[in-house]
Amino acid sequence: MSTLGDATTAQSSTNNSNFTLLLILSKKKLVGPNYMYWMRNIKMNLRYEGKEYVLDKPLLEVDESTATSEELATYKQHYDDATKVACIMVATLVPEFQKFYEDCWPYEMCLDLVEKFHKKARQERYDVLKMLMAYKLKEGEFVCNHVQRMQRYVERLEKLNASFEKELAIDTILNSLLPSYDQFILTYHLNNMETTLT
Repeated sequence: MSTLGDATTAQSSTNNSNFTLLLILSKKKLVGPNYMYWMRNIKMNLRYEGKEYVLDKPLLEVDESTATSEELATYKQHYDDATKVACIMVATLVPEFQKFYEDCWPYEMCLDLVEKFHKKARQERYDVLKMLMAYKLKEGEFVCNHVQRMQRYVERLEKLNASFEKELAIDTILNSLLPSYDQFILTYHLNNMETTLT
């Protein structure tokens, strides 16, 4: 009797875990520009569940009359995993996207989403990074305005999931200053100032 109770508790715990996971994922729904962040979360959670393979492997039908019992079992497992993952993925999309993907398998959904959003996000990240690197302080321009604008570029890169460490951001800004700031930059580095980008 206690074994049955333990099994029921374990099953309930697993279901609660999956339900909680879905709630966590659905708080950050895919809206387009956050594609990379959303996909990273999906992959991380599927890796934990041992179901990440459904994103990379299409679900191929098997002929039940000629398939071995092992092939049938593998297909059934893939079918079940793909169904659950598809439900989670669609549930974490904004309603406008849900209608396009509600009948898709995870593999097909991934191919389409990569085509729509990954390339666009990567291009935008490249453009912002290019502007950040090319932006230099002009003679007579207020340093405060210059730094604020560069900070906005860094924040935009972070929103596009580009890992831009604090020290690299500060070094990039220091590099954008005029030669007349060389003494300030030298003093900054010599003093090992602990500072934020702000």
